[in-house]
Amino acid sequence: MSKDRIEYDASHIQVLEGLEAIRKRPGMYLGSIGERGLHQLVFEVADRAVNEVLAGRAGAVHITLMADGSVRVADDGPGLPAEEADALLSRLPAGRRHAGRHVVALGLGGTGLCVANALSSRLTTELRHDGVRLLREYGRGKEVTPLTPAGPAPGTGTVITFRPDTEIFGTAAYSFDVLADRFRELAFLNRALDVTLTDRRDAAGPRSERFRSPGGAREFAAFLGAGAGAPVHPEVFGFEREVPAMGGTVEVALRWHDSPGERLLSFANSSPTPYGGTHAEGLRDGLAAAVGASAGERGPLPEAEPGSASGGVGEGLVAVVSVKLDQPEFQGATHGVLGGPAVRDGVAEAVREELGAWFARDPETAAAVVSRVARASRRA
Repeated sequence: MSKDRIEYDASHIQVLEGLEAIRKRPGMYLGSIGERGLHQLVFEVADRAVNEVLAGRAGAVHITLMADGSVRVADDGPGLPAEEADALLSRLPAGRRHAGRHVVALGLGGTGLCVANALSSRLTTELRHDGVRLLREYGRGKEVTPLTPAGPAPGTGTVITFRPDTEIFGTAAYSFDVLADRFRELAFLNRALDVTLTDRRDAAGPRSERFRSPGGAREFAAFLGAGAGAPVHPEVFGFEREVPAMGGTVEVALRWHDSPGERLLSFANSSPTPYGGTHAEGLRDGLAAAVGASAGERGPLPEAEPGSASGGVGEGLVAVVSVKLDQPEFQGATHGVLGGPAVRDGVAEAVREELGAWFARDPETAAAVVSRVARASRRA
C-alpha cells in the first residue's frame, strides 16, 4: 500500500443536475445502449399513452417509425396539460413508480418521458386541447423552443416525436418485429388496449399492424399454439376471476396438443416473468389436481400406471397465466420471477375449480386430456 495519504472530501463529489445523470449513465435507466435500449426507449414513451387507453381516457395509441429515424407516439386522450408535460419530460421522479394491477409498466424504472427526453437529440411535444395545438421542442433534455401555439387542434390528444441521440446509441435500427411482439402481447393481456404500429422507413411503402384482442388470453393461447401440432381438444380453455386472498385477478388460457414439450408464458401486471414464479407453480398445481381428480372419477385408463394421470400434465401444453395484483412481490431487480405464497395457492385453487367444472361439462374433452396426460406420464 502506498504511504501517500489519499485525500477525499466534498470537492470530489460530482453533482449532476437535471437530466445529466441519465445521459451520464444511460444503461442504468434503459438496461442497454444497444438495440435493446433503443426499443426500450419506445416503450418508455408509449407507457403513458397505453395507460391513458386502459384508464378509459383515450381510445387508441398510434406509434410510427418515421423515415428520418424519429419515432412518433400519439394518443387521442384529453391532451396533457402543459405544466404536467414539462414536468414529466424534465424531472426525474423521486423513486420507482409502483405499478398496481390497473397500470401497465412498459418502462423499466417508471421514469418514462424524461429518459426519452434526455437521450434524444430532438424531442417535440404536441398538446391538443381547448381547440389549440401547442408545440414545445427539447434538445438532449433541455428546452430549445418554449411552448408555442401552432394553430387550431383537430381533436384532442398528445403527440411526442423523438429522435434517439446518436452520441448515446450504437444503433438506430429499430426492429418492427420486436416492437410488434411486445404490443401484440400487451393487447392479448389487456382487452381494452388498441395500438397501431406503422413503419414508414421503407421507400416501397409503409407497413402497419393493429393490435387489439377482445378475446384476451384465449386468443393469446390460440396464437401461441398455431404451430404446436394437432390440438387434443377443439376449444381453448380459459377463464378470468378475482381472487381476494391474493389481492388481484388471475386469467388463464390453455390447450393441450399432440406434440412434445411445454410452452407456458407467465405475466404479472402485464410484465413478462420469464423465469416463472408462484403464478406458474400455482397453474401447474391446479392442472395436476384437476386432471388427477377427473382420472380418478373415470377409473384406471388402459395400460396406465397408478398416479400417472397427472404426472405428464405439461407435455403438449400451451398455456398463458396472467395475474394482476395490487401488491406484486417480485424477486430480483429485473422482476423476472414472481413471489408470494398466496399467489400460488390462489391460482392453484382457481385452476382446479375452473378446469374441473369444464371437465364436468364436457366429459369427452376430459377423457381426451386425461388420456393424453397418461400417455405422456408413461413415457417419462
